[in-house]
Amino acid sequence: MLTGVGVGPGEADLLTVRAVRVLREADLVVVPVMDRPGADGDAPAGRAEATVRAYVPAERLHRLPFALDDTGGVTARREAAWDAAAAAVVAAFDGGARSVAFATIGDPNVYSTFGYLAQSVRALRPTVQVRSVPGITAMQDLAARSGVPLCEGREPLTLLPATAGAALVEDALAGPGTVVVYKGWRRHPELIEALRRHGRLADAVLGRSLGLPDERIGPLDGADDDLPYLSTLLVPARRDRRGGKL
Repeated sequence: MLTGVGVGPGEADLLTVRAVRVLREADLVVVPVMDRPGADGDAPAGRAEATVRAYVPAERLHRLPFALDDTGGVTARREAAWDAAAAAVVAAFDGGARSVAFATIGDPNVYSTFGYLAQSVRALRPTVQVRSVPGITAMQDLAARSGVPLCEGREPLTLLPATAGAALVEDALAGPGTVVVYKGWRRHPELIEALRRHGRLADAVLGRSLGLPDERIGPLDGADDDLPYLSTLLVPARRDRRGGKL
């Protein structure tokens, strides 16, 4: 059994009871890290690893290097990382493990590396069962921390990565509902201009490094050019009165 476990935005107390149980019962817990020298050595823990350390002893944790910062699509580097990670999981099963858990920030079915790993493992061992445990997403955490409801009544909710392109972001902002943008760090100035064009800048909320010491939640700032990769932009739907969208 290979299980993708969502561990939330990064705070250990935001894991579900089921997530904690699956992590504790797994024979091996694997976590994604950058595919750089030291990934399996003394390099700082990634967010997923740091989160699950509250529940899983170090001897049952194993790092799987991925090309997490590759922006070139399905590159040879990405495919090599997927193949190597899948081979490591299969080796664990061949070595006697009955259950392997893959800890991923947020939810394993929302922009997660888990899907690529599961597909690669299945290709090598079709008999491996795959399941997932949902986790709290960054947009839910930001909505809770900022006090901004994600959607009400008939409002649509659009979630997209800034890497999908400016046209999709513009289309979403032109619509009537809430828009959430992930991975906007390199496109922050463009996002600010798009929000200004659609008259939605004043209501937008930016969350950066949620749950970490340098966390920042608040209005957008044009000078905020050092955003981390894991930043979240929440643009609430226009609401003029209570229950107006029912």
